[in-house]
Amino acid sequence: MNKILIANRGEIAVRIIRACKEMNIKTVAVYSDIDKDALHTRLADEAVCIGPAPSNKSYLNIKNIIEAARMKGADSIHPGFGFLSENSQFAKICEESNIKFIGPKSNVIELLGNKSNAKELMKKAGVPVILGSDGGVESIDEAKKIAQKIGYPVMIKAAAGGGGKGIRIANNENELITNYNIVKQEAKISFNDDEIYIEKFVKNPRHVEIQILADEYGNIIHLGERDCSIQRNHQKVIEETPSTVVDDKLRKKMGEAAVKAAKVAGYTSCGTVEFLLDSDGNFYFMEMNTRIQVEHPITEMRTGIDLVKKQIKIAGGEKLDITQKEIEYNGHSIECRINAENPNKKFMPCPGTINGLNLPGGNGIRIDTAIYDGYKIPPTYDSMIAKIIVHGTNRNEAVAKMKRALEELVIEGIDTNRDFLFDIIRNPDFIRGTFDTSFIEKNFNI
Repeated sequence: MNKILIANRGEIAVRIIRACKEMNIKTVAVYSDIDKDALHTRLADEAVCIGPAPSNKSYLNIKNIIEAARMKGADSIHPGFGFLSENSQFAKICEESNIKFIGPKSNVIELLGNKSNAKELMKKAGVPVILGSDGGVESIDEAKKIAQKIGYPVMIKAAAGGGGKGIRIANNENELITNYNIVKQEAKISFNDDEIYIEKFVKNPRHVEIQILADEYGNIIHLGERDCSIQRNHQKVIEETPSTVVDDKLRKKMGEAAVKAAKVAGYTSCGTVEFLLDSDGNFYFMEMNTRIQVEHPITEMRTGIDLVKKQIKIAGGEKLDITQKEIEYNGHSIECRINAENPNKKFMPCPGTINGLNLPGGNGIRIDTAIYDGYKIPPTYDSMIAKIIVHGTNRNEAVAKMKRALEELVIEGIDTNRDFLFDIIRNPDFIRGTFDTSFIEKNFNI
């Protein structure tokens, strides 16, 4: 690859540009007119405006992105995460335009993008799945029959869902009827696809995901787990690796299931298989994310493997240069997502100009961000503005480093969730590692 266009913005665009620079690959940034002064446009070798601020006219504008790639002579496109990263149509257009899509093939994205179809595929492959509907649910009457069969509570989920959207819990038939219609509406608005499916609700589980790498020659490895159980409204807030409830035996078992999932789907590239883990150590397939994850840095910190570089090399036709037996896990890593939002006002987004900034540093501290002093955070996009990643020899050391990092962090001019994150990591249950996906709901009156 000689030149890669990054079809994204913010910290992930900066992250990819930095990896490309270290690989001596030229980069092209794309930006909306409101992002003219964004850091990724300054760091890239070239930058192209692809439209006005609304994402559907810029970062989701496939035509403009492809034209930008052609105009600048980019032979590849890296989609980052969010936006078009899991859009099979975009991947297919890249393929048809003789532009390398840095990710899995378009048919694989389409296969795994429909959560109910992916679940059926995993069931046939012998990967553990949660009891639920066989594919999409066409009517409320069908939903009632399924719920009666598997027992309440149940989850009603958008088949094309992602990012915590299109999910509702029903504890009884009345809630099922109400939430069935709500999820169908949310799915149509968010994903332009109102197909929904139903599965048994697992009470108080851990959300544990397995990172995998797969090349085009059938080599697939996993890089251990990430625990993403600290969530608010199904949105991840803090992630860590290793999980406090996953031992070597369970890690091996979950890792093998993730590799099996990737193999049956014909997967290539960097990807993540997400599982729910119950209190008895049983795990169930949730979905497979066909892209780099927001929380990928903690895996990099623990394994020493640069996932973005591996992703680019795989897309360039290289074989994996590491085997499963060669993976080494070192220490403990935690990530906190820093958002421009006010937790005391129902996490209302808080765009504005940063007029004072101090980012933490020191041994074992990594900051992934695209903000700088004087940067104006636009109101148009996701509120995440930075990630603090720490690495320690053990969990206690990692927690201590995160406390120190959050204490050092200063972002003036806007509201952030820093204090909320600080309250979480000081919570006794978090410190003990005895939490599940209901942690925030149980401990915070928000």
